[in-house]
Amino acid sequence: MTGFTYAPPHGPLRLLYADDDLLIVDKPPGLLSVPGRGEGRGDCLIARLRAAFPTVLLVHRLDLDTSGVIAFALTPQAQAHLGRQFEARRVSKRYVALIAGQPDQDKGQIDLPLIVDWPNRPRQKVCHDTGRPARTDWRVIRRHDGAARVQLKPVTGRSHQLRVHMQALGHPILGDTLYATSAAAEHPRLMLHAETLRLAHPATGAMISFRAPASF
Repeated sequence: MTGFTYAPPHGPLRLLYADDDLLIVDKPPGLLSVPGRGEGRGDCLIARLRAAFPTVLLVHRLDLDTSGVIAFALTPQAQAHLGRQFEARRVSKRYVALIAGQPDQDKGQIDLPLIVDWPNRPRQKVCHDTGRPARTDWRVIRRHDGAARVQLKPVTGRSHQLRVHMQALGHPILGDTLYATSAAAEHPRLMLHAETLRLAHPATGAMISFRAPASF
């Protein structure tokens, strides 16, 4: 599991946008994007959405404990169109996070290749020999109480990229029970939120943006 320490949330989901092709949701933390492996892990965001949107299709995912803006398609054509955008890195995503400590600089780019840490799955690790290219732009928004609020922009989209990159920078994301030290991990949730998403509408081609402020 990825830092899952509490039951999935209940109550209505927050829909940010819906039309005949596209569905945008503010995912709560603690809820899988899609069904997980094993008994008792069938409850997930796409399953809950299917009750109201029977044709909903996966486009991308957010980690279990990550909250924020996530897109789904409502037709196979829209799914293919959005999938090509993600593959070509034409989708812009920005996250906000609280990190342990305060970086010396105000902004920078982390360029470290990542690969799955097979003996310790689902953990990922930096590997310069066999890792896939991974780049993250970061910028400090505010410093306070021995921590910092940062904006993170993944240039690539590797699994756990933001979490591993911030740990490699020496400032793990607070509440990260996979990559942070015990002190930094002692938070009620992973302090990582997908705040904005910008993409081309799959039917019209118009660029549209969506935002959901972080709850922390």
